[in-house]
Amino acid sequence: METSASTEEKKDLQQKVKQVYDEVGKVVVGQQYMVNRLMIGLFTQGHILLEGVPGLAKTLTVNTLANVLHLDFKRIQFTPDLLPADLIGTMIYNQKASNFEVKKGPIFSNLILADEVNRSPAKVQSALLEAMQEKQVTIGETTFQLDRPFLVLATQNPVDQEGTYPLPEAQVDRFMMKVHVDYPSKEDELEIMRRMSNMKFDNKVNTVLSKEDIFEIRKAINEVNLSESLEKYIIELIFATRDPKAYGMEQEANYIQFGASPRASINLNLAAKAVAFLDGRDFVLPEDIKEVAGDVLNHRIILNYEAEADGVTTQALIKTLLNKINVNR
Repeated sequence: METSASTEEKKDLQQKVKQVYDEVGKVVVGQQYMVNRLMIGLFTQGHILLEGVPGLAKTLTVNTLANVLHLDFKRIQFTPDLLPADLIGTMIYNQKASNFEVKKGPIFSNLILADEVNRSPAKVQSALLEAMQEKQVTIGETTFQLDRPFLVLATQNPVDQEGTYPLPEAQVDRFMMKVHVDYPSKEDELEIMRRMSNMKFDNKVNTVLSKEDIFEIRKAINEVNLSESLEKYIIELIFATRDPKAYGMEQEANYIQFGASPRASINLNLAAKAVAFLDGRDFVLPEDIKEVAGDVLNHRIILNYEAEADGVTTQALIKTLLNKINVNR
């Protein structure tokens, strides 16, 4: 039976999390928002999809975070000629033993960076499905459990760029959050330029969190209190994406083809608890839910062609949604 972490233990864990931010900041300038979302995913077993144009330090940030954590890390560069076997492994014939042996692929690691995941065809992207959802892979007739923690952090370029493939909806839904990575500010870009043009720049970081720490943080997040009124608030938000007219959003109903799946309510619950924990609280506020709603919902609400024609974005719809739905206390 798991025991609850004491207040002092929780404070110690929260202090270590702050140290993670500090260590990542030694290498990555700005991008605190992206780092925060990666941490939420790590602590709630939620895979994260990072979207942004090339050169925004997506890969550098994930690589640095892996170095700060005491975890096995693999980077997989997704290319048009990548095969599923290159990802999960395959059976090879051993001539000496006259039998087939399993050669495990790079998916057998704690932290997977699927770099430019939308540059590979659907059959390769789909090879991630079992691993992401079931935390296991099947090679031949044998199923292998993946080490815990297991987290996929995928980066992708906007789908309108040449040589990219839209991710299958079934796979996109398995990502806890889809995070849009924007350009740095003028001040941050000035610091980036100074650091990266310095030949003596040292990108070494100290290891802060162990696997055991991560498991303890997960326990602490699980103990964060989410009131019944906020549970119902989450459900109302999700149902409003499926039947906007029932919530007084007549115009928005013309733009939504499919609403959010049940995974949205689960992940919104977990992400809000993680926000509360990272803020040093053992209870969730409505603001915690609103803070992560955009990233949890933006890839789960499917817009129709009319929305595209009228220039309506998913983020704009989510903003309207949050303004319309109130917490019933």
